Formats: sequence, structure tokens, C-alpha cells
Amino acid sequence: MADPTPRPVQTEPDTATEIAQPQSRRRGIILVVLVIVVLVAVGLWWRSTFSEDTDDAQVSGHLIQVSSRITGTVQKVYVDENQMVQQGAVIAELDPRDFQVAVENAQAALASAEAAAAAANVNVPITTVNTGSNLRSAGADVTGAHAQVAQAQQQFEAAHARVAQAVANNVKAQADLQRYRPLVQKDVISKQQFDAAVAAADAAQASVADAKATEQAASDGVRVARQREMQSQALLKYAQTGPQQVAAQSARAKQALAQVKQAQAQLDQAKLNLSYTKIVAPVPGIITRKSVEVNQNVSTGQNMLTLVSLADIWVTANFKETQLRHMAAGQPVDIEVDATGKSYHGKVTQIGGATGSVLSLFPPENATGNYVKVVQRVPVRIDFTDLQHEDPNHTLRPGLSVEPKVRVKQ
Repeated sequence: MADPTPRPVQTEPDTATEIAQPQSRRRGIILVVLVIVVLVAVGLWWRSTFSEDTDDAQVSGHLIQVSSRITGTVQKVYVDENQMVQQGAVIAELDPRDFQVAVENAQAALASAEAAAAAANVNVPITTVNTGSNLRSAGADVTGAHAQVAQAQQQFEAAHARVAQAVANNVKAQADLQRYRPLVQKDVISKQQFDAAVAAADAAQASVADAKATEQAASDGVRVARQREMQSQALLKYAQTGPQQVAAQSARAKQALAQVKQAQAQLDQAKLNLSYTKIVAPVPGIITRKSVEVNQNVSTGQNMLTLVSLADIWVTANFKETQLRHMAAGQPVDIEVDATGKSYHGKVTQIGGATGSVLSLFPPENATGNYVKVVQRVPVRIDFTDLQHEDPNHTLRPGLSVEPKVRVKQ
């Protein structure tokens, strides 16, 4: 007996549709993956052109060689190796006694120079008054001496005339005596008259001698008067040099003032040398290579220790020459420090004027036949922009390795 229940009709599956759907999804996934890969590649390429970095870089700083500016004996040392000091902190102290004595000597020399300058300045107006008075007095002396010469000359002429008169009188008296002598022998005249003639002759002869003596005295008076006149003229010439004497005294006063300044400079130098007995830190930093010890004799310029300055540090990065195409001063930099693991901010300050090979002790000689081109590196200075806040404890040290990354495109 046949089953009256209807049976479902079986149809053949659509194999074409089932195959098409998985292939379409795979193509979409592949397309998405390709787009992602392209985007990542473009991003990596763009990022590679956005910044330049290098691992050939290190922190640089100032290594200050602290030395003595004077010669002396170390009395005290206040620092140890690797100790951090602040600016102005006393590092060592030299024996100050010799320099204190030098200061005292310089102070005494200054006081002496000031006293000499005061005296020289006082002498200037005194010299001015004295030279004026001397000039007037010398002029009056010359006038008086000239008058005395004229008077002495007149006296000499008068004495000379008296000599002539006395000689004439003597000649007459002697002649009278010669005439009376035969007459008295013949008793023509009395003996009394002859004696009077003899006395008159003797008196006339004595008058000649007296007149000549007076003439000689008058001549000597003329000579003395002329000598006085010459002396007064010499004094007048000396008095006429009064302006030059005043100028000379003024010059001596200026010289005394210059000696005061010189003494003051010597005192300042002595005080400076005394201050140099305390050797202080010029900048904040860390003490290294300390070689100074107590009772050690140090000379001028002798290195006592090295001070690593922490107040001014920067980064010296050696970039390849192919990385400098878009690099310029002022570009921001991210600095990764290996020692601290921290990142710091900076900026490009300077690009070196030559490659490292040219600046080396033995530059390469490329004028040969076997030249091989090598990519050169150029030192670039990078300054920290906010180191005071990013490194308040001064953990960065010169020589630490860093990796700067310069943003050459904004």
C-alpha cells in the first residue's frame, strides 16, 4: 500500500554561490592588509624624514683646571675627591702671613706718598709767591748796583783828579825846594823860609801818595760795585726763571700724585695677592683629580685639581653628513640619556665648521690612488632648554652617552 504522505522535493545545492562568497571576503581582507601595510610604510618613511637621530653623541661640559695664582704653602684643604661644591666655596687656603706683611708695607708706602704729594702741592703756591718777590727784589738790586757802579766811577774819577792835582803840587813844591836850596846857601833867604819849602815839598809828596791811595781805593770800589752789579744781574736772571720754577714745582706735585696712584696700585695688588690665598670654586661642580695636600708648596699656575662644571653642559652629537640636509640651528631635540633612562629637551645651537676627521690630530690624506669614499660625521652642538627643572639634582655628567633626535620637520 502506498504512503499517502507527500515527501519534500530535494534540490541540488548552488555550488557557484558558496564558492564566490569566501573569495570576495578574502579579497577584501587582503586589500585592507595591503592598505595598512602601505600606510605603515608611508608613516615609517614620513617619520624617517621627520627627524634625524644618532647614537654617536655624548654630554659635554667644561673641565676647569683650578690652580694657584700665587706661590705659597698650603695651610688647609676643605674638599675631597668627587665632592660637589658650590660657586665661591673655599677649596684650599695658603699661608697668608707673608702677604699680610706685604699689605702693611704697601699701606705705609701709600701713606708716605700721600704726605709727599700734600707737601708738593703746598709748595706750588709758595714757590709762585717767592719767585714773584725774588723777581721784584732782584730788579731793585740791579738798579741799586748800577747806581753804585756809577757812584764808584765818579769817586774814582775824582780821586784820579786829586792825584793829578797832588802830583802838580808836588812838582811845584819840589821845584821851589830846588830853587831855595842855593839861595839858602848864599843866605839870600832865611833858614826858616828854606825849612818851610822843605816841609811844603814833603807835604806835597805825601799828598801824592795819599791821592794815589785814594785813587786805588776808588778803583777797587768800582770793581766791587761792578761785581755786585754782575751778581745782582745774575740774581735777576735767576728770578726771571720764576715761571719755570713754578712749572717744575707743579710737575713735582704731579709726580707726587702719580707716586700716590702707584702706591695705591701696589696696595691693591698686595690685597689681591692676600685674597688669592683663599682658592675658591669659580663655578659649581664636582672635584676630580685632586692633587693638593696640606703643607704642600705650590707655585703660580700649578694645577691643584680639576673642577667638572655642572652649570653649563651641552650635547655634542656627530651626525652623518647626509643627515644635515634639513638640519638648522634652533630646531627642537629630544635627548635620551642611557645613564638615567630619561628624556630631556634641547635645541640645535651650532653645526660644526668641519668634519671630525679634519679636526682630528692626524687628518686623512685623500690625495692617493686608492681613495675610498666614507660618509663623514660633523659635530653638532645641542643645548638643553630646561635643564634646571629636568635635572635639578645634576645627575648628568660630561661624557655620558645620549641619543638625540632632531625634529627637522615641524
